[in-house]
Order: sequence, then C-alpha cells, then structure tokens
Amino acid sequence: MSSLLILGAKSDIARAVAQQYAANGYDLLLAGRTINELDDFAKDLTIRNEIKVFLHEFDANDFDSHAAFINQLPQLPDGVITAIGYLGEQTQAEQDWTECEKIMNQNLLGNVSVLNIIANLFVQRQSGFIVGISSVAGDRGRQKNYLYGAAKAGFTTYLSGLRNRLYKKNVHVLTVKPGFVNTQMTTDMDLPTKLTAEPEQVAKDIYKAQQNNKNTLYTKGIWAWIMLIIRLIPEWQFKKMDL
Repeated sequence: MSSLLILGAKSDIARAVAQQYAANGYDLLLAGRTINELDDFAKDLTIRNEIKVFLHEFDANDFDSHAAFINQLPQLPDGVITAIGYLGEQTQAEQDWTECEKIMNQNLLGNVSVLNIIANLFVQRQSGFIVGISSVAGDRGRQKNYLYGAAKAGFTTYLSGLRNRLYKKNVHVLTVKPGFVNTQMTTDMDLPTKLTAEPEQVAKDIYKAQQNNKNTLYTKGIWAWIMLIIRLIPEWQFKKMDL
C-alpha cells in the first residue's frame, strides 16, 4: 500500500488532502505542531478508509530537528505534501522583524529545510513525489502582501529547481498555486465567491495533478489566466496600482 507524509497537517487544505488520499487507499503520516489535536480526525480516516494513520510532532521552525524527525518515521513515504504556511500580517511585518521572520520561516525556510532531506532520500531510492503548496501571491509582488508573496515566490523557485534536479532521478515535483481558498486562515477576508475555492476542490485538483505528473497547478484554474494578466502589466503602470 502506498503512503503519504503530510506536513502542516492541521490546516484545512491539508485535512482535505488527507481525506482525498485516504479515500484512494494511501496510508498517512500526518505531521504538525500539537498534532494530538488531530486524534479524532485520524481515527475517523482509519475507520472510514481502512488505512493506517500515524501522527507525528513536527515544528517547521526548528530546523535542527528536521533530520531526526525524518529518521524516526516508521517508513520513508512514497510521497510528501507540504501545506506549511503562514499568511501573517503585512503591516505588522513591515515594522516588526519577528513577524516578518515568522512569515519567511513558515512559508520558505521551514519547507526548504525538510524537503532538502526528503529529496536526498528519494534520490537514493530513485522514486517518490513531492508536492509543495505555494501561492499565486508569489507570481508578482503586491503592496498588500509582498512579504508573504516574497516567501512564496522563493518557495516556487525552489520547487522549480528541485523539479529540474530530480527529474532524471524518477522523483516528481508538483508546485501548487492556490488562489483564494475558504479556510480558517482567510475567514476574516471578504473573498469573491467566483474566485474562491473550497479545500475539498483544491484537494481533488492536487490529487489529479500529482497522479498525472503535472508540474504546476493553479487552483481554481482561472487563476492561471488572472496571474498571467497581472504579470504582463508593465512595471511603470503596475507600481501605480492599488493591489
């Protein structure tokens, strides 16, 4: 039976992804901080899908612990999906380095630290898949969220390079770029209904794209066109816009 490690497993998207892969017969290793909060969720997945679910404590910010975390897993999974992320407060982060550092660590450095280790193990085995959940925010810097966007842009570039490196090693890398998603992280935001996805739809899109060895996934798909238009706006015009 195939197995999947999900990092940042407490997020709404991660839970939906766990349900999607469990329904398709994957054993799950769910990792995150205060992971015991997922006890009932894990039991439900086990009963409904007749799979194995393991819970593991994981702190994305504790870089020195990442190698030990991977080594203590009951098995090297067939694939890994990282949903580690933190939206943060842009205006606060502009003035407060602690908030800015948290945005960078949660969205970029924590992911890079643990994925470097996993990638090397997958190379040794000559198989595996890596799915990184980035964001459309990384496609172009905007004044309202450019610190979060900068971290996601870095993560997108990292995944692109990792995909290039691992292609000949039989390890596939998928970059996921969600637009607006109806989650706890966005609960206070006034999101446009037609452009906002539910976590369950994002999870279905991720599973389909990963199974078909896609390189990049925008979800909803309309975001690919929206971000293309935004990237094509000349900088002399773009810098004047309130985005």
